[in-house]
Amino acid sequence: MVKPKVIVYKKVDQEVLEYIQHTCDVTYFEDLDARNYPVFLQALKNAQGIVGSGLKVDKALLDQAPELKIVCNASVGYDNFDVAELSNRGIMATNTPEVLNETVADTIMGLMLSAARRLPELDRLVKSGQWTASMGEDLFGLDVHHKVLGVIGMGGVGSAVVKRARFGFDMDILYHNRSRNEEAEQTFGATYCTLEDLLKRSDFVCLMTPLTPQTEKMMGEKEFKLMKKSAIFINGSRGGTVDEAALVTALKTGEIHAAGLDVFVQEPVGADNPLLSMKNVVTLPHIGSATAETRRKMAMLAATNLVAGLKGEVPPTLIKTGVKAK
Repeated sequence: MVKPKVIVYKKVDQEVLEYIQHTCDVTYFEDLDARNYPVFLQALKNAQGIVGSGLKVDKALLDQAPELKIVCNASVGYDNFDVAELSNRGIMATNTPEVLNETVADTIMGLMLSAARRLPELDRLVKSGQWTASMGEDLFGLDVHHKVLGVIGMGGVGSAVVKRARFGFDMDILYHNRSRNEEAEQTFGATYCTLEDLLKRSDFVCLMTPLTPQTEKMMGEKEFKLMKKSAIFINGSRGGTVDEAALVTALKTGEIHAAGLDVFVQEPVGADNPLLSMKNVVTLPHIGSATAETRRKMAMLAATNLVAGLKGEVPPTLIKTGVKAK
């Protein structure tokens, strides 16, 4: 029996690669760059499946992949997929939700604590030899415990963040979502409210929505002006959900107190981005799920999706596009 041809375009553990190779004829790239991209395009002509993360899968790419049956993201987000085009062509699409929830939630809590207590700034101060006397109030931070956390997007990661905030820090929880999350309300005492009300009342605003046409730049000038001047903004979703210029202005003018960011409009972030020079901004290189354990689980789930789809089975985490396994 001829094995289906697939492309793995991100570095994966040997265990994951061997799992795919058992069923498929694999062309493997640890990463894509200008040097190997022509080889990738050549392999794409006969590929029935591709697996990795971050690759823009749009009409231009799909036009060069006439045999493609399934595309698999090793990430929970899939804004790199043109879902409508995939659906029109009958190509399955998958992602890797749930397996990263707890790890990303750890990162989000780290951002909240770091921004509130100014941990990176104070770390630099100590290491540079500037700690020569007792700290004055000019270097004090803000409490996290017993404050109000507003979560925009109460999905799996949002719920995991709220669990930590409620039971670890005794925070009161507000949330805004496309629909009510009754489990979060019963388990964490979370209160559903409008976005405007959440922004006005929260001490920490945590954005955890996927990037869609509806959520693009949902946090802009109007939204930041609604927040408390003492509030801290955390973005663990996608850079495109925020009007970055409006965020810069809000931070410079004191409309909000600080920010913790794991994502940016441009990634890797440009060296001239004004957010990088602000002491009241904690910046991370989009590493919410970046632990060896979790990335391994994500890669294996993506591989499982790929193999299942090519066998004619329903992939475990098929994105709802209307396309079914064949």
